[in-house]
Amino acid sequence: MKVFLGGTYKSKWRDHLKKMLTVDYFDPVVDDWDGEARKRELYEREHCDFCLYVITPKMTGVYAVAEAVDDSNKRPDKTIFCFLKYDEGKSFTDGQIRSLQAVSEMIKRNGGRVFDDLYEVAMFLNSFGKERVEL
Repeated sequence: MKVFLGGTYKSKWRDHLKKMLTVDYFDPVVDDWDGEARKRELYEREHCDFCLYVITPKMTGVYAVAEAVDDSNKRPDKTIFCFLKYDEGKSFTDGQIRSLQAVSEMIKRNGGRVFDDLYEVAMFLNSFGKERVEL
């Protein structure tokens, strides 16, 4: 079992989640984003068992939200969405929270899964796999 870790880039949410996971994962964040990194991301997004999108107030663009909605239409059974209201002293505005709640509802209606925090995400994902072996 493997999960794609998509979402807000300049955040430490992945580090927190990885510590809780007992399943394998693909982290698309690399030091040198080039054509090969993009190809690998597309491959992993297509082939992982689940695609997780975590959105935080540290987001600088909206592409990950679009990816989550797109995946919930094309691959609802493997789409997971979570938005964190706070991230290292930053927070979403009330209007942004309402918009992200609407996105969450859209993803649910499409058949995707939505969680409120990283612990819930980890518990869900860990229910599908065996313990990950560190190499």
